[in-house]
Amino acid sequence: MSYRLNVKTCSFLSVLIAIEIVLSRFCSIHTWNLKIGFAFIPVVLAAMLFGAWEASIVAAIGDIVGAFLFPVGAYFPGFTVTALLTGAVFGICLYRKVNVFRIVTSVLLVQVIGSLIVNTYWISVLYGMPYWPTFVTRIYQTAGMTAVQVIVIYVLSRSAVPALRRFV
Repeated sequence: MSYRLNVKTCSFLSVLIAIEIVLSRFCSIHTWNLKIGFAFIPVVLAAMLFGAWEASIVAAIGDIVGAFLFPVGAYFPGFTVTALLTGAVFGICLYRKVNVFRIVTSVLLVQVIGSLIVNTYWISVLYGMPYWPTFVTRIYQTAGMTAVQVIVIYVLSRSAVPALRRFV
């Protein structure tokens, strides 16, 4: 961090955490092995506006608070680690240098490594399911969410983020 967290930044990050919780817990589709939704948007906004640390904080705190206040299943810290790393990847790739290559790279890293490989492992550990059959069922989710994330992040980078920069 090249600056100190101030009240304005903390307030903005708190709002992003609250939005992440609402989008994750109430505006997404959940099954025991699939999750489709738009909870990545506040994390990406934090990444583009503030950087990797802040995006990681939004993702991790949003996951922890959401899991305890509005549980969808058993809390498992592995998913929080994945969320934290997701924020870091988005922050490293998208902070102050957003282009199509960086968007696609960050989404592929998050979706293929984070969601498909790592979260599938966490699901197999948590539910005692075999890894490879679970992996195969999650390929479709990963492909769909990859396309959705690339499009949404591109639109955000061109419209919402320039407007929000005036306020942060």
